[in-house]
Amino acid sequence: MKTISNKKMNEIIIKNSRFICYLIPIEQDNVDDIINEIRYEHLKATHVCYAYIFDEVKHSSDDGEPSGTAGLPILNVLEKEELNYVLAVVVRYFGGIKLGAGGLVRAYTKSVTETLKNVTYVKLIPGYKISITFAYENEKDVLYIVGENSVLDKKYLENITYICYVDIDTLEKLSRYSPDVLEKCNIKELN
Repeated sequence: MKTISNKKMNEIIIKNSRFICYLIPIEQDNVDDIINEIRYEHLKATHVCYAYIFDEVKHSSDDGEPSGTAGLPILNVLEKEELNYVLAVVVRYFGGIKLGAGGLVRAYTKSVTETLKNVTYVKLIPGYKISITFAYENEKDVLYIVGENSVLDKKYLENITYICYVDIDTLEKLSRYSPDVLEKCNIKELN
């Protein structure tokens, strides 16, 4: 499983219709806000079709195109590339020539495929979000094991508490400090 490192945009023209594709990494449940921003940016567009995969949730929309000719082909490209935490939005400005169902499927597929040629992929590694509490004298050891980049939050009270992302090997190393695993999540590692 992988995701993309940052937002990318690409435009293609097929039989006078403009297809503008946005690929956007998503880490929070803010998909509707992103789609609405793109709709607002392209108020005169004929269609704003999209698909996304966020963890186990997959969704697509044809936005007025014939059923199954836009959103599903976009989603199929994301699935074929084994992407996760990614939103693909394709904005279409109709150019006056009808493409037919097969032509629409090919156009939306090509739009996303062409945009994917310009992205940097990030590999997703299964891991855990944990809370670990330890004595002040152990901070150097814990920080050495988890690494500074894994730590999301630090609290200094009677003891120190870190909230961090770790992979399974790091979790095993930390087990002598704290076995409390809060929730499963994903750790990103650059290819």
